[in-house]
Amino acid sequence: MDIKGVIFDMDGLILDTEVLYQKFWRQASANCGYNMSAEQVLQLRSLDKTLAKKLLQSFFGEDFDYQKVHDERVRIMADYIEKNGVQAKKGVAEFTSYLKQNGYKTAVATATNYKRANKHLTMAGVRDCFENIICATDVEHGKPYPDVYLYACEKIGLQPCECLALEDSPNGIRSASGAGCTVICIPDTAKPDKETEKLTYAVVNSLCDVVQVLEKIKKG
Repeated sequence: MDIKGVIFDMDGLILDTEVLYQKFWRQASANCGYNMSAEQVLQLRSLDKTLAKKLLQSFFGEDFDYQKVHDERVRIMADYIEKNGVQAKKGVAEFTSYLKQNGYKTAVATATNYKRANKHLTMAGVRDCFENIICATDVEHGKPYPDVYLYACEKIGLQPCECLALEDSPNGIRSASGAGCTVICIPDTAKPDKETEKLTYAVVNSLCDVVQVLEKIKKG
């Protein structure tokens, strides 16, 4: 295995924002007259918009107004972040510094659109840590389809087999694995189930732990 690039999910992995998505999906749905559970929100992590709509309609019925709830979630979460900012996860700067020093290429592969991703990474002080930002809006299908990871590999000029993907959600893990990347899971709000874990090379506690994995891979 010859790893030359590292591709990062963003929410819940680079940024401590997954807890905000869980909070504001539930608040937005309540504002629109629906009672969304924490377990239902977990299934939305990094999920392609079309699949998310179908999933929520399976929970709440065909008349569930996905766009209305989605737009309300975007609005109230944006208001919160404008007032409170957004924080990077522990070890982002140190880990990306290690990657640059050792010649690894980097990219972000996120379900968030470019404008918001760029803004949040900048607010957290880590935008310059990453060479490229690839978004679900850049490709035909979002996660768990492999499109966003395939495109990220293309953008940094590497084959998927040469890339390590860092993910926290099942949908992200399926996307990266389907693209042919080596996947490491760093759980945030929930650990992967057994079936999802089978798609990973390792499950670690933090970005800092990935250094040890990369060093192990280099040694063969």
